[in-house]
Amino acid sequence: MRTVRRSSTGPPMNAPAIVTLTMNTALDVTADAERVVPTEKIRCRTVRYDPGGGGVNVAKFAAALGVPAAAVFTAGGSTGSRVVDLMDVPGVTTIPVEIAGPTRESFTVSEGASGEQYRFVLPGPALSADEQARCLDTVRRAAVSAQFVVASGSLPPGVPPQFYQRVADMCRDTGARLILDASGGGLRHVTSGVHVLKPSLRELRECVGRELQTEAEQLDAALELIDRGVTDAVVVSLGARGALSVTSAGAERLPAVAVPVVSSVGAGDAMVAGIVAGLVCGWPLSKAVRYGIAAATAKLQTPGTAVFDRDAVEHHFESSRRLRPAR
Repeated sequence: MRTVRRSSTGPPMNAPAIVTLTMNTALDVTADAERVVPTEKIRCRTVRYDPGGGGVNVAKFAAALGVPAAAVFTAGGSTGSRVVDLMDVPGVTTIPVEIAGPTRESFTVSEGASGEQYRFVLPGPALSADEQARCLDTVRRAAVSAQFVVASGSLPPGVPPQFYQRVADMCRDTGARLILDASGGGLRHVTSGVHVLKPSLRELRECVGRELQTEAEQLDAALELIDRGVTDAVVVSLGARGALSVTSAGAERLPAVAVPVVSSVGAGDAMVAGIVAGLVCGWPLSKAVRYGIAAATAKLQTPGTAVFDRDAVEHHFESSRRLRPAR
């Protein structure tokens, strides 16, 4: 497997502003079926394959927004080779880290009869200590001149829950600012060094160990993480309710843009891509979050983890200006 591949358009890119890290890469398989029922064979159609995993998606989406990105991701076996081939994306520098185990597959079926989606996510291959160290070293070298590192997605088997704290420490050493979108133990074991933390409401609950039934409780939980020095800011994605943006200076709930949904897969990654693209442009966080919501909205209208249309993002971003923020 090739260790480094550059974007196929133009000369090799110099120091992209964004470096993403995906420890648990996936080959995303998306298909349609009329009905999903137990015990029977489900005849699928309209099958598509996309490179996936949190950081991989963020890099694709950031590039679609006009911000070049470098994607560091694990890749192993035939599925890993397929992901590398599919990552021949304009605006993305691909940096696969070869691993012994095969890259996982994730399978999503959209049921025509109900409009529901069924998502099957495999755990991924176990990573050795040497493979983990090579991932961290690769990110360190790629991030030396980057403005932002985006670490996104689950940690695969064998990777200790403290791994993302090691990424945060590395970012502190290189001067890059860390955007973290993680869940479970990988999030709970981060204690410092994050610039923007982007949990879903479920992930925020997991992080603080409380139900967080009201918006006031959600705000308190976000401020708790800021006060503890875990992060400078928290952006909680709230699905159809938009997002809650919190810093020590204040909080704002930014509404969603209502659209017909084709697929929700990758919408959170699109939000992260929009946020970091806005921050690269020097925007304040609230404006960057609005751009992230616009990118997530455009992603909801595309199948699988396919890249959205940038014009759709700009349209939704302009539409969001007319929506009153909830404070």
